[in-house]
Amino acid sequence: MSTKNHEPTPPRRVAFLGLGVMGHPMAGHLARAGHQVTVFNRTAAKAEAWVGEYGGTARATPREAASGAEFVFACVGNDADLRSVVLGDDGALAGMAPGAVFVDHTTASAEIARTLHAEAGRRGLHFVDAPVSGGEAGAVNGALTVMCGGDPGPFEAMRPVAMAYAKAVTLVGASGAGQLAKMVNQIAIAGLVQSLGEAITFGQRAGLDMTLVLEVIGKGAAQSWQMDNRGATMIADKFDFGFAVDWMRKDLGLCLDEARRNGARLPVAALVDQFYADVQAAGGGRWDTSSLVRRLRS
Repeated sequence: MSTKNHEPTPPRRVAFLGLGVMGHPMAGHLARAGHQVTVFNRTAAKAEAWVGEYGGTARATPREAASGAEFVFACVGNDADLRSVVLGDDGALAGMAPGAVFVDHTTASAEIARTLHAEAGRRGLHFVDAPVSGGEAGAVNGALTVMCGGDPGPFEAMRPVAMAYAKAVTLVGASGAGQLAKMVNQIAIAGLVQSLGEAITFGQRAGLDMTLVLEVIGKGAAQSWQMDNRGATMIADKFDFGFAVDWMRKDLGLCLDEARRNGARLPVAALVDQFYADVQAAGGGRWDTSSLVRRLRS
């Protein structure tokens, strides 16, 4: 159930492409904020179910969904999925009116963001890469952090609309910068989750009450979002919620590819990526990313 209090904004004609774990509630917040929402999903039944819950309209192709929209939002799986909903005869760009803004919430490569930004520009359209952080709970509660790359004008136009499902929407640089910022986010998280798993396992083997210990150290320098939100469930060996290992490996793959291009050294991220591969091999691809601790217990 959403806890978002929607701030009044002028109603807009918007489209939302991709109604998965994140997209479904994000599009729902747009509808609850009073916007006129048209949706598309590759599995049409999900789009119809969304319309049954929130109203609005479902369309059979991204082009039809984007027709007449001032803003077209998307949240799909990867670069290939993004190309499929943006480009081609049935893609969103083919249906968008001049001056409309495409806002991509997919975690994808900076390269595809720049490519689609250029293609949109050639058509008199705008493209903002806008990956999000906050996971499923952030999407449901309308509390996502959105990091954006693109041109200031289109960004300022879309920001108040995107605030329907966000607590912060920030332009961090030119096209592709939003995706690069999301890579920074995932790099920062990867090593932290591994360290938290090691700390919990160490404490348990030492015979400590780790629920009590995390409560104590969580008031000091060791405190983190991961400790506050995943510490107790890591102790309890529960991983059936949150951001999946399969998705984290996709994201870390993007980070490592970009690092090869820009020369950055990511020894910890590369190592944790392999630890996540071990979790996948153990059947944990859909477990939450905090399941790294289970690898340490085996």
